[in-house]
Amino acid sequence: MNHIIGAKSSTATPAVKWLLVDEESAGQRLDNFLMRHLKGVPKTHVYRIIRSGEVRVNKGRASAETRVESGDQVRLPPVRISDKVAEKAARPAPGREFPMLLEDDSLMAIDKPAGVAVHGGSGVSFGVIEQLRQARPQAKLLELVHRLDRDTSGILLVAKKRSALKHLQDQFRERETGKTYLALVKGDWPANLRVIDQPLHKFLLPDGERRVRVTTPEDPDALRSITLVKVSHRLQGATLLEVTIKTGRTHQIRVHLASQGHPIAGDDKYGDFDWNRQLQKPGASPGLKRMFLHAWRLQFNHPVTAERLALQAELPPELKAYVEHDTRKTPPV
Repeated sequence: MNHIIGAKSSTATPAVKWLLVDEESAGQRLDNFLMRHLKGVPKTHVYRIIRSGEVRVNKGRASAETRVESGDQVRLPPVRISDKVAEKAARPAPGREFPMLLEDDSLMAIDKPAGVAVHGGSGVSFGVIEQLRQARPQAKLLELVHRLDRDTSGILLVAKKRSALKHLQDQFRERETGKTYLALVKGDWPANLRVIDQPLHKFLLPDGERRVRVTTPEDPDALRSITLVKVSHRLQGATLLEVTIKTGRTHQIRVHLASQGHPIAGDDKYGDFDWNRQLQKPGASPGLKRMFLHAWRLQFNHPVTAERLALQAELPPELKAYVEHDTRKTPPV
């Protein structure tokens, strides 16, 4: 457990707290560390207090990506949450197991369904990781290795040991993993468009919701982002793509594909809203009630044996039914 040191207690007013990082939390990103301790605080607010410098690590400013180490002292500013949010946060998540693609003593790979967040925050009281922890109270450690958007289905890795978490996250950070998604986009994707190398810029809407847009290399906040695209099948008015990301930016696939004029079916942030409404109409044939983005294949080195593993999660029934309904689908040219 992390210890609270020098905390000023008050029932009426939130107070500054100092947390001492223990060995079990060593290596965590600062944002993830804070979210574990600020239950019920919106994720956007957590990022805001980091950016403002109100959160301090060993009395110095830090970024969301900073890794905390054992013995670090982390300053938590006064944070007030409503009684309603606090009550909701205090309720445990319902325990839930998920379809398993692989599990051993170090890690598990689950097939995450669409519509389930990977963790609580931003109006979501719990996600995959909280449900797994509740279902497995005997587990010493369960931590997300990486993230998937709430509406994206497919392969998600969870570490069961701190050493495995660090090893796997290092692979993701050093781009040693292979991540391929299946995405259905509007229109006929150009056969010769196979690489999208466009920097991305993250920003917040007035309501605090996160968004991403394509920017220029001159943008001081630009993050280089590379997406590889291969046509799998051409359908009526749409194309099924195999999309491999060489960088793991927020909303990268969704923004990159939409920037080329081919938004993902069912995407409620960057998609074609008229097309989405047609797909969701009662009786639509074929119909689609969710975003067509699926984490299909993942390659990585096992954190203990170093064996190269290749996992695959088949399309869920609702996406498979959409593709199979289109009798005009043709192989790529």
